[in-house]
Amino acid sequence: MIAPAASVSDIDPCATVDTVDVAFLQTLVGFNARMAALKAIGAFIPRMVPYGLRIVDFSILSIVHHNPGVTSRQLCDALNLLPPNLVGKIAALEKRGLLLRHPHPLDGRAFGLHLSVEGRTLMQETEPLVSEMDASIAATLTPAERRTLQRLLRKLYE
Repeated sequence: MIAPAASVSDIDPCATVDTVDVAFLQTLVGFNARMAALKAIGAFIPRMVPYGLRIVDFSILSIVHHNPGVTSRQLCDALNLLPPNLVGKIAALEKRGLLLRHPHPLDGRAFGLHLSVEGRTLMQETEPLVSEMDASIAATLTPAERRTLQRLLRKLYE
């Protein structure tokens, strides 16, 4: 049974809150995932400003770094991006001299993406920083808890 809505006369305009009750929200997977993501994003952004990298840029470059020759379609699938959103990102990274496109050896309509020397250098410098940042965010977890959390989060989106 749904409780009746409070009427205007039931509202105490002088009421105050000392401690915000978020207990219900903390029962929701989405809320907890968002709060964890906000913490990670908040740590990532300032660390990557000197490198001119946003989260999506870093993700694209990391995938290309570990998968030379990956296609745009494969990137879209891996990052859950729509192709029109990826086109501009790839063009911007290519313009910065970080990405190279080469004709795909098996699909004449596709291009394989590769890091330039500058792109490889950038990833060799930034991936360890991001790993350190991630470890500091998860510092309250044991290694086993961290692996479990990663596995459970992947289970939600794979």
